[in-house]
Amino acid sequence: MNTTPGRPEPEIEQAFDRLVDEGQERLERPLLALISTGLLGGIDVGFGVLAYLVVKEHTGDTILAGIAFSVGFVALLLARSELFTENFLVPVTAVVARSGTLRGLARLWGVTLAANLVGGLLIMWILVTARPDLEETAVEVGTHYAELGVSLESFALAVLAGAVITLMTRMQHATESLGVQLVPAVLFGALLAGAELFHCVLDSLFMMGALIAGADFGLGAFAGALGWSLLGNLVGGVGLVTGLRLLRVPQRVEEEREHPDQPVGG
Repeated sequence: MNTTPGRPEPEIEQAFDRLVDEGQERLERPLLALISTGLLGGIDVGFGVLAYLVVKEHTGDTILAGIAFSVGFVALLLARSELFTENFLVPVTAVVARSGTLRGLARLWGVTLAANLVGGLLIMWILVTARPDLEETAVEVGTHYAELGVSLESFALAVLAGAVITLMTRMQHATESLGVQLVPAVLFGALLAGAELFHCVLDSLFMMGALIAGADFGLGAFAGALGWSLLGNLVGGVGLVTGLRLLRVPQRVEEEREHPDQPVGG
C-alpha cells in the first residue's frame, strides 16, 4: 500500500512509467517505421469500414454496423499498426515528462496522420471497386459526415471522439494482457462508429469512400470536416483525457523532469 502523502498509488505510477517509456520510443521511431505503421493503420481501419458498410447495407442499423466496425480496432491492436489519435496519450505524456520534444511530437502526429489518410484512400478505392453494391450506402454515410459542418454540435462530437480513443488507449495500457486489451478495442470501436462520433481518420475514410462512389460534396467539404474534427479530437484527447490524467501524478511528472534518464522504478 502506498503510504507516502501526496503520491499516487503504485499501480498508477507504474502505468505512468510505461507510458513515458513507450512514448519516448514512439517519438524516436525512424521515419520509415512511422510511415509503414501509419499506412497500415489506415488500411486496418478500412477493413473496419468494410464491415460497417456491409452490415449497414444489409440491416440499416447503425448500432450493429458500429459493432461490426470494431474489427478494425482489433486489427490495429493485433497488427501493432498506428492510428493518429492513438498518439494523444502516450507520446504527450513523454513530452510532459521531458522524455521527448514538441518537435518530435509534431513529426509523429504529422507523419502518422498523413500515412493514415493515404492508406485509407487506397483501401477505400479497393473497397468501392470490389463492392459496387455498397456504393449507395457509402455515399449516404460519407455525406452525413461531410455535411456536419462547422458547428458546436459537430465540435462536441469530435471532442467525444478524441476522448473515447484516448480513454481506450489508457485502458489498454493499464494491463499487459493482450486478451484484456482486446475488450476496450471492441467496446470503444463500437461506441465510436455506432454513436456516429466525429473522428478525423475514420470519418475521412467514410468521406473518401463516398467521393469515390460519386457523392456530390466536394473536396472543400472534405477538408473542412477533416480540419474541424481534428481540432475537436485534439481537445478531447489531449485536453480532456490526457491533461486530467496527468493531474493524478504531478509528483511523478516532476520526478521524470528532474531525472529523465532514471530507470523505471529507480
